[in-house]
Amino acid sequence: MRIIAIDPGYERIGIAVLEKTGSNETLLFSECFKTKASLPFFDRLGLIGQEVARVINEYSPEVLSIENLFIETNQKTAMRVAEARGTILYQAHILGLEIHEYTPLQIKVATTGYGKATKTQVISMVKKLISGAESIKQDDEMDAIAIGLTHFAYARPKNNVAK
Repeated sequence: MRIIAIDPGYERIGIAVLEKTGSNETLLFSECFKTKASLPFFDRLGLIGQEVARVINEYSPEVLSIENLFIETNQKTAMRVAEARGTILYQAHILGLEIHEYTPLQIKVATTGYGKATKTQVISMVKKLISGAESIKQDDEMDAIAIGLTHFAYARPKNNVAK
């Protein structure tokens, strides 16, 4: 199973592509995609959509794993992140990906075993769970990898039995 995992945002978007073969989990790609604050917001959304489509087309994942929106106290920021998330979900949908959403609690439990884990604890565990993550410096990138690992923890193998 190959997935694209995304930590949504509109200034910085964490993107990771992970693959699971048997019990082996491999990080194929990760980045912190950034948009410039000087650009009009709709141009930023367009760039996000283009980058997500580019990564999907290059790596051919079957699944999008994305974090559910956590409502912040800043309503304007929350709305903008929701709009960026909509752009990401739209790209995944039109490119035929299965979509799975995970809450911050699910991500913490899947990566650390503890629902009240700190960001530092999640990052520490991600570095232990998948090779290639130890050198990553951007939190958004690490969050995307954690979201991908969460999908592997929660996803059930498809039943291939004929009906």
